[in-house]
Amino acid sequence: MSRIIKGIIFLALWAWCLMAILPMVWLVYNSFRSSKEIFADPWGLPTALDFGNYVLAWDKSHIGTYFLNSALVVGVSLLVTLLLSAMAAYGLAVMRFKGQRLFYFVFILGMMIPTALALAPLFSLMSSLSMVNSLTGLAMVYVAFSIPFSVLVLYGFFVSLPGAMREAAVVDGASEWQTFWYVYLPMARPGIVTVAVFNFLGMWNEYLLGLVLLIDPDKQTLPIGIANMVVSMNYRSEWGPLFAAMVLAMIPVLAIYSVLHKRVVEGMVMGAVKG
Repeated sequence: MSRIIKGIIFLALWAWCLMAILPMVWLVYNSFRSSKEIFADPWGLPTALDFGNYVLAWDKSHIGTYFLNSALVVGVSLLVTLLLSAMAAYGLAVMRFKGQRLFYFVFILGMMIPTALALAPLFSLMSSLSMVNSLTGLAMVYVAFSIPFSVLVLYGFFVSLPGAMREAAVVDGASEWQTFWYVYLPMARPGIVTVAVFNFLGMWNEYLLGLVLLIDPDKQTLPIGIANMVVSMNYRSEWGPLFAAMVLAMIPVLAIYSVLHKRVVEGMVMGAVKG
């Protein structure tokens, strides 16, 4: 009976993998086919590796501009989020001060606010700060929405570290900043990598905030650009460039996860065991 159950689980996992992989494979090889070939035979293989769709998507559909905007906003937002979240988590987990628990619950409360519910007051606030239609403003919003989750994850890692490490650092003459930067931060590396990957995925694929805060097409991010292409392709029926744009959007996500997936799993396991 145990072998039958294991066999069923094994087949179910393979079926799940195929369901996840086959659409991506279909998308990739159709990105090398012309729209005429796609309409004639959607499941046919490309006769040749034609990169014309990628050139059209990058230049004519301005995917290159959208891609660079997303890379800039996500890169800056991610660095600021990791630094601020690690500092806040260290203070909440290691240092002792009045109102510590209150600040902890404030971060938990930040995770309970739906993005859609905050759009109207957020737009009013950013408008009063003259940061509507600004990549800097969008980066600040990404940081604000990402910090609560990041702090709570890193808090669990810092709490699990032995307090004797901080005491030894203080005895050796290290300042609070040196203790954080040279002792605690390297030890929490699995948690930082996990937070970085999850935040990258969320920021890279984020659509709603960018749609509301970015008006100028030259400043819009990649998800908005692809959505614009979907609308225009319904009239022009040029699906090859659209598939190419979607492949370009997938490349950073697949690259980062393929490099860091072991660290992500390690961080999640450590967090679960230590929690």
